[in-house]
Order: sequence, then C-alpha cells, then structure tokens
Amino acid sequence: MTVEFAARLPLSRNELDRDAELRTTPDLERVLRDDPTTRYLPVRGSEMLRTTDGALRFVTASEIPEGTVTLYLGRAVSDAADAPAGTRFVAAFVDASTAAAIEPADDAWESLRMFGTELSARDQGLAVEAVAMANWHAVHGFSPRTGSPTDVVTGGWVRRDPEGHEHFPRTDAAIIVGVTDADDRILLGSNAAWDANRYSLLAGFVEPGESLEDAVRREVWEESGVHVEEPEYLGSQPWPFPASLMVGFRARAVDGDPTTARPDGVEILDVRWFSRDEIREKAGDTLLLPGRTSIARAIIEEWYGGPLDLP
Repeated sequence: MTVEFAARLPLSRNELDRDAELRTTPDLERVLRDDPTTRYLPVRGSEMLRTTDGALRFVTASEIPEGTVTLYLGRAVSDAADAPAGTRFVAAFVDASTAAAIEPADDAWESLRMFGTELSARDQGLAVEAVAMANWHAVHGFSPRTGSPTDVVTGGWVRRDPEGHEHFPRTDAAIIVGVTDADDRILLGSNAAWDANRYSLLAGFVEPGESLEDAVRREVWEESGVHVEEPEYLGSQPWPFPASLMVGFRARAVDGDPTTARPDGVEILDVRWFSRDEIREKAGDTLLLPGRTSIARAIIEEWYGGPLDLP
C-alpha cells in the first residue's frame, strides 16, 4: 500500500485517540455529562447533522435525554476551531422524537455515504466509528445466547446480559479486487440489485477459515469465472453499512483471456473488461461507477492513473 493511495480512502482517515483506558471509568456516562467541554454527536440511524461549513454538528449533554444509548468515541489529538486537543466526543444514538427536538428539518439529517468525502480526518473518524456502533447497538438489545435484554457498559463498547455474558462488536471482513488482464483492462461487474449500467469491482465476504488471498481467488472465480494470481494488498476501508471492513487488492487474470469472463447469473448479471479509453468515454454517461466515498472508486482511479471527474 502506498501512502498516496491510503490518503485517497475517504473513510479511512482519522485523527482521534479512542482512549480505551477511559472506557472502564466508573460511572463514565455521568463523568462525561458533567464535563461541559464534552461534545455530543447525535446519530439518527446512519444520519448526522452538519454545520454551515460542512463539519459535523455537535450538541451539548443537555440536548440528549437521560437513558439515551451513548458511546464514548475518544478525544481529539489536535486543535480545531470547534474543539481543542483533548476534547472528548460522545455519540448519542437518538430516537425520532429526540432527533426532531434537536433538528426538526428532516432533510438536515444526512447519510455518511453521501458526505463522507467532505469531512476532515477527525470528523471522518468520528462519523465512521459512530455509524458502525449505532448499527451494532440497534441489533444487540438482546443477548444472542440467552435472549435476555442487555445493558450498555464500558462506555458503550460492551453489552452485558443478566447472566453476566458480555457481547462485543464485530467487524465483517470483505475483499474487493481490481482485476486486470494481459491488456491491462479492468474487470467490472454489474450487481443484480443495481441499475443495469452500474458497474463496480468484484467483492465478497471472507469465509471462516479462509485467508484474504484465498477469498480474492474464490470470489473472483465464483462471480466471473476468471482465475486470478498474485493478489496484492492495496489498503483497507471501514464500511459501516452495517459492519464491514473492505480490504482492497489488485490481481491479474491468470490467462488474460477476456472470453473466460462470465457472470454467475445470480448476484452478478454482467461482467466486462474495460479499457481506460472506455472508462473515459462512457463513465458518467452510459456507465455508472462507484461513488467517491468507496474504496472501489479509489482502486479504479489507482488503475486509471488519476481521479475521474465524476460524482
């Protein structure tokens, strides 16, 4: 992975000390509420608010009702106009009524998918962490072992059931691959859930007991019928929709024969080899590519040789 490539991964940037040691502080929620410098980030599903200049919009503890599920995100490591170094940040997972009380304009609440590229490194780190954990809390109100209700402990990073079982958040690893052939064309596929002219890189979840490299070879073969070799790691990007870590690779088709490419017909309805000229001529018109927020876009642009002037 090059430093230049890593810098182009919008949701992988971060300037935050997660401050895990503070999570075990007794009555941490009260400690944070009583500190007037603590900044609260209200999160409605995967949506947040922004200021007029595009930064994340924070509120005070008084705007977050007692009993709201919160998560200690960490503290700032550098000074910013809205918060000096050392400022502590808390995500508050608000319900509809609390969200409306904070900001009644429904369209003011925006999805991280849409504005992730516009945030500072600190705000990107805060937003990705908050959305990923909001999704986890939303589905772990009950113990998967006993069915009992769970309580939020350790600054929001653990849920504990009455029997004492502790449940921790997990991340699902998924590989995503820029496959090229002997003519240095890139292989893109169209998913069954997308518009027919939308194409992206091939990707899939890593199975239990499988290495990342084996997942690259298996997924590309299953989805396209193409055998690849020499998987090369490029970089990774958290993708909290709901709980993935996208691990980016590039790889070469073994024989480079474009006739071997065929979609699986279930998840992928079409696969095609694209040259740089085709990408330049068709992208944004008859060919829709991944958005700027995704690692897929970054890998395509790394192969292309520069940024594409597309949304």
